Amino acid sequence: MITLHKGHVAIVLHAHLPFVRHPEHKDFLEERWLFEAISETYLPLIQCFESLLDEGIDFRVTMSLTPPLLTMLTDTLLQNRYIDHLLKLIDLTEKEIHRTKNQPEFNHLAKMYHNKFKSDLIMFKDKCKCDIVNAFKKIQSTGKLEIIACAATHGYLPILSNSPEAVNAQITIGVDTYKKFFGVSPKGMWLPECGYTPMVESSLKRNGIEFFITESHGLLFANPKPVYGTFAPIVTTNGIVAFARDIESSKQVWSSHDGYPADKCYRDFYRDIGYDLDYEYIKDHISPDGHRIQTGIKYYSITGKTNDKAPYNPEAAKEKAVLHAEDFIRNREKQILYLSKYMDRPPIVVCPYDAELLGHWWYEGPHWLYSMFKKIHTEQNTFSLITLKEYMDNNPIMQVAVPCASSWGYNGYNEVWLNGSNDWIYRHLHKGAERMTELANENKIAEGIKKEALNQAARELLLAQSSDWAFIMKTGTMVQYAVKRTTDHIGRFLKLYHDIKENNIDEEWLMDMKNKDNIFPEIDYRIYKTM
Repeated sequence: MITLHKGHVAIVLHAHLPFVRHPEHKDFLEERWLFEAISETYLPLIQCFESLLDEGIDFRVTMSLTPPLLTMLTDTLLQNRYIDHLLKLIDLTEKEIHRTKNQPEFNHLAKMYHNKFKSDLIMFKDKCKCDIVNAFKKIQSTGKLEIIACAATHGYLPILSNSPEAVNAQITIGVDTYKKFFGVSPKGMWLPECGYTPMVESSLKRNGIEFFITESHGLLFANPKPVYGTFAPIVTTNGIVAFARDIESSKQVWSSHDGYPADKCYRDFYRDIGYDLDYEYIKDHISPDGHRIQTGIKYYSITGKTNDKAPYNPEAAKEKAVLHAEDFIRNREKQILYLSKYMDRPPIVVCPYDAELLGHWWYEGPHWLYSMFKKIHTEQNTFSLITLKEYMDNNPIMQVAVPCASSWGYNGYNEVWLNGSNDWIYRHLHKGAERMTELANENKIAEGIKKEALNQAARELLLAQSSDWAFIMKTGTMVQYAVKRTTDHIGRFLKLYHDIKENNIDEEWLMDMKNKDNIFPEIDYRIYKTM
């Protein structure tokens, strides 16, 4: 029997981390961002998708994997360091099992973490063969997962758009990186931070991108105003389809006060034994300089204030995740039943989330996703899950409109990435793009060490453009590192610029920088030629 659903829900996960790789340091703190995300988000998502496939559950999800993340996940140095990271955590949990033997409320959690980290090690080394990207690629081959591209280093395109060459380089290199890892051309692109301005469309079109996702008001304030609001995509005058984030479903998951992850039953992210335990006991498992850091071992639920928290109950938290999955489904059913009365096509509710929200920030998030997908398949027939490209193929007639410039940052425009804490970076980024274009125009053909220097200059500029550094400066976390990364890449770019202009290239230094900043090995500096 064929069920005709009244509408669709598109879950879109954006998986991204800034490029952090420091071969010059044995134990670099910020590399833990990657290791934590592998254990808490990427491996759990792979397990979620594979379990659904094994159970014959039909599901759909769209997911971006950014070039910096793809590069780090396939880097042998970082793969080996992740294994070392897990081995240290396994040692720590063995100590914790002994320490908490007379504390049953914590002892079973210590055993839970011990088993998890051992399982992560087996899955990463033996099942995935250390290649998480290939695991996602295999799932994509089933048709259940749609992987889309992202700009080269997650540069915030609206503020880079004074240079068409800079925007084109971000988009083109992002597409080329996708082709390298997945062997096909991407159909869609996640614009970094959902940062849209009409100027990006020419490069999207040139690179064969058929759709992107924008913030809600990017469509709501489009010209002319879309007939169906955010519940159907529009097509721009360049022939590129724009989907918009649904407001209601976003609030249910994202809101720090009312969203599901804020439930007191869930594991508290901030309370960690790295801060709680005696220094002499924990010192070998925190920062080498003695600074307290998160270990990933957390024994408390959100409950209440920092000193008034109950021990974490994983069984109760999983039950709550199931209830929240049911609530999410009920709300989407109500939305779609209502909308379908007034639309001449199936409404689509687009639900974009940072992938790292699921598992890393919201520990129970992958179980929520698994439960939701399973219940959508088995317990309702109002709507179906769909990928964005599938919706386009099934509903090819769309309203033509020009989206409004927008982002999904605070207040919806540029202020997260352009404010008093970070505005100083842009005169350097803009001048850098101007000078990189100058170098590309002056060196139509280059060989040997000069070509290497030109390519490395392009890499350093791209790395300096990462939106992550401006974001960190604004949020006030790890600011010193973000400032250093920005100034280091700009400084390296300037040295290369002057060395190339003066024909005085320091080959030893260049090779050292190429080893450290080894992203985009196939880059061609001529991508920056005047368009």
